[in-house]
Amino acid sequence: MALRRCHLNPKRTLFLLCDVQEKFRTSMPLFENLVKNADKLTRAGKALDVPLIVTEQYPEKLGKTVAQLDVSHAKLVAGKTRFSMFTPEVRAVMMELFDDNPDDVVLYGLESHICVEQTAIDLLEQNINVYIVADCCSSRLDQDRDLALDRLRQAGCVITTSESVIFDLVRDKNNPKFEAIRKLVTPPSVDMKLSRQPNGVPVGSPKL
Repeated sequence: MALRRCHLNPKRTLFLLCDVQEKFRTSMPLFENLVKNADKLTRAGKALDVPLIVTEQYPEKLGKTVAQLDVSHAKLVAGKTRFSMFTPEVRAVMMELFDDNPDDVVLYGLESHICVEQTAIDLLEQNINVYIVADCCSSRLDQDRDLALDRLRQAGCVITTSESVIFDLVRDKNNPKFEAIRKLVTPPSVDMKLSRQPNGVPVGSPKL
């Protein structure tokens, strides 16, 4: 199911923000770091006019998306009980936005080995290229996150980082949006302590 790696086109790309909710704040390691990276990525997407869809897992019990993330521009903020984001409601909005499927989905949020992973597999089954933003993903156990990233790479996802996504969408310093983006990326992203295998290759990276 491996798909081709290509440059991201803002007009054919969709951001999916998965379940970054208040209830998870105390149970996720590096939650605050994740939120800072996700905030940068989400604001960059807004500046570049990339559409955003947000889900919230059982918000009646787990709360709303954290207030630090401005999702006011989202095309949909939807509660769900399914673990995957690929619900009929989300699918319908995707169809409205792209008249079919987006070429590429940039996926980030919680938890890496449950909702993010199941969403990615559903998208791959629709022949959509999936970019997993590793520094914007977490699980309650780091080993669950890291092994999920490895499984998703093997399934055909591109494992990437927030700044890599942002600069790939911009592509050129002469992009009219570059100045707004420059202000976002001047502070470096926050380290999420991604594990490394004994050979020094990060978990989730292609074997060289």
